[in-house]
Amino acid sequence: MEKVLGGIAQLGRVPAALFIVDIGHEHIALAESKRLGVSTFGVVDTNCDPNKVDFAIPANDDATKSIAIVVNYITAAIEEGLAERQAAKDDDVEDNFSDENEKQAAKIQAEAEAEAGRGRGGRGGGQGQGQGGQRRRSTGGGGGARSGAPRR
Repeated sequence: MEKVLGGIAQLGRVPAALFIVDIGHEHIALAESKRLGVSTFGVVDTNCDPNKVDFAIPANDDATKSIAIVVNYITAAIEEGLAERQAAKDDDVEDNFSDENEKQAAKIQAEAEAEAGRGRGGRGGGQGQGQGGQRRRSTGGGGGARSGAPRR
């Protein structure tokens, strides 16, 4: 039993797809995958019904050379897909990292603006500091636009 079902016993979850080389010979695996709702890819010869699998691959399922060609092609496609998925994950991690940095920078900037808006106690030499830190207190004799008298 370990020899026949050992690989299946170690699976942590149901696979997303099943690749079958000879669907006539592996009819039990095909029936179990249909029962579990697993997508099936199968090499279909003229002696099998292609409607039994979700995705039929027309090829000779008896010749080892034919099987090797199909399996090598499928393996290369899977490796390419895994590499693309890994690249996409790496891009997402970089995007998330930059998003986190931007959020952190915005938080620090907001804290700095809030700190400036409250006034900083003894700093500033007696000048009233508002949002921009550039506002000066009117002293009444400077003769600017704020003193009330027009400047000539």
